[in-house]
Amino acid sequence: MTLRVRVSMSMILLSIMSFTAAPARAATPGDVVSAQPTTVYLLPGKLLEVPVNAWHLLYNSTSSTGALNTVSGTLLVPKSGYPLGTRPIIGYAVGTHGLGDQCAPSVSMSQGREAELALVSLFLLKGYAVAMTDYEGLGTPGGHTYMAGVSQGHAVLDSIRAATRVSGAGLSNRASVGVMGYSQGGASAAWAGQLQPTYAPELRLRGVAAGGVPADLRAVARHLDGGPDFGLAAAAGVGLDAAYPELDLEADLNDRGRVLLADAADDCVGDLSKLAGLRFADLSPIDLLNQPKWVTRMTENRLGATAPRVPMFLYHARGDQIIPLSVGSTLRSEYCRAGVNVRWTALPAPDHVTGAIEGGPLAIEWLALRILGLPAFGNC
Repeated sequence: MTLRVRVSMSMILLSIMSFTAAPARAATPGDVVSAQPTTVYLLPGKLLEVPVNAWHLLYNSTSSTGALNTVSGTLLVPKSGYPLGTRPIIGYAVGTHGLGDQCAPSVSMSQGREAELALVSLFLLKGYAVAMTDYEGLGTPGGHTYMAGVSQGHAVLDSIRAATRVSGAGLSNRASVGVMGYSQGGASAAWAGQLQPTYAPELRLRGVAAGGVPADLRAVARHLDGGPDFGLAAAAGVGLDAAYPELDLEADLNDRGRVLLADAADDCVGDLSKLAGLRFADLSPIDLLNQPKWVTRMTENRLGATAPRVPMFLYHARGDQIIPLSVGSTLRSEYCRAGVNVRWTALPAPDHVTGAIEGGPLAIEWLALRILGLPAFGNC
């Protein structure tokens, strides 16, 4: 055997050894697990197909306790090109849909019953791509971690990361990014803003628009206790229990509470009205809102302790019967004291839902200006 042959054989063996010894890359947040083409509709009966390229996604994210998890969502990309360069990406965080997998936005969009597509379409008409998370446990195995803000913020940021990694979507990891949401989505959007500098610093986040934000879960729960929307507070208890198993909500409930919350565990938001008028005291012999383990976790999920580094547009209905205006204005004050560039709008809307309708277009136009690179002027 000649020297040249021996050297060649050695190089081949080394290459084989190097290849077989190389460990597989560990899964990381934002990795795409699967991306299946899908179709979304504006009306029930699969009427009025939205003219976009769409994918149903499974992607990796991070739970509230730091564990790697898998979350579902939907990516929408206009079929036309974007004339101004790199197509921007909006992380759109939906409001409360419910606790059952059938309530997930990815399901409702595929069936033509997703009301928030009306707002999302305004982004699509501008040529932006939109990544919409279902959040942890809504559309994937396990309980939905409803109102666990840390998990929700991670899910929003990782939906944007995943969007840039979908083959055929034509999106860049250098794209300008905006985040928007209302109600549960408002909390998720604000959490995305707070978490982004340390969790997803590579994203070119330009601004966050968050409306009707339930920034303080204890304050909102006290407000809802015994009222017509108590089902939302109960659902938040179920969601936090799913996020933090040590809370062990079932052990703290009475028999009636166990039956009612077990029945609600797969309900969509409209079905939660059956809990109207109840109080936490009807479900548990323990003062849950003042129990140390619950106080600790609700405090961890209270917005305002960390300052986002991008401009924020906060909007809230003056007549909001679900999330008191004072909760939103307190968040505004805390961000302002921390030096955040905040634009605050108290809308004349008489209730929570009308606040989403009145504030949505304002938020979209504000975000569009940030995407274009125009300066934001706060009103702290």
